[in-house]
Amino acid sequence: MSTVDWANLRTIAGRSAVAVTALQAVTATLGMRDGRRDYADAAWGPGLAGIALISAATGTGDASRRWGTAALTGAWAIRLERLMTGRLRGSDEEDPRYADFIEGDSAPKVVTKVFVTQGLAQLLVSAPVQLAAASTLPRSARRWLVPLGLSVAATGAVVEALADRQKAAYMARDRDERPDVLDTGLWGVTRHPNYFGDSLMWDGVWVASAASPGALFTLPAPAAMSYFLMYATGAKRTEDHMAERPGYRDYQKRVAFFFPWIKTG
Repeated sequence: MSTVDWANLRTIAGRSAVAVTALQAVTATLGMRDGRRDYADAAWGPGLAGIALISAATGTGDASRRWGTAALTGAWAIRLERLMTGRLRGSDEEDPRYADFIEGDSAPKVVTKVFVTQGLAQLLVSAPVQLAAASTLPRSARRWLVPLGLSVAATGAVVEALADRQKAAYMARDRDERPDVLDTGLWGVTRHPNYFGDSLMWDGVWVASAASPGALFTLPAPAAMSYFLMYATGAKRTEDHMAERPGYRDYQKRVAFFFPWIKTG
């Protein structure tokens, strides 16, 4: 029978909240100073990786699961951080998605909408990681959800990395030679394979945590992550920005929005 060490879970949650608060405070200070609220992009991965490491180091639950999750999340975060940092350093202007999102807002409202909201999202999305770290594994077949979930998460991380690599190769081509829209590779079966891979990564983390009791209480975590990636900060906002690009309307008709699918009509 699997059990949850609730006192340990409270300790993990408290330390995670402190770490996220400190990270977001530093990021907000630098972002507001430089007029680059998109610095928040660079804080997303490290925040989640930090929670996973805190959970692994503080948790009393199954060691293989908590450290396996931490290693996978850490590897995912390192790659994402390099990508985000490179994008930020490569541009002197704020990401237009942020500019549109916070246009006309006061400084306190910007901090709340961008940095406070992101911090809360990090704590919500990482809830399965925290719960798993404080939980033992059952002796039943349900324990096999751990390798299944970690395999799904690893697959999602690979899909996201491959999609980003394909996009980078597309952007590296001479502007006069590349097509108006990237619609090959993974980008030919979904318009947002990077976001889909990210979503699959966190779905897998939840599945791994579902081997322990209380998993239903953390189901809002992967659901929220999928919502963020599809509608709140990811795919939908990108589409709004890309809508007037030549060929994009046709691309929308030919290729699935989020979940991979080959359209035949």
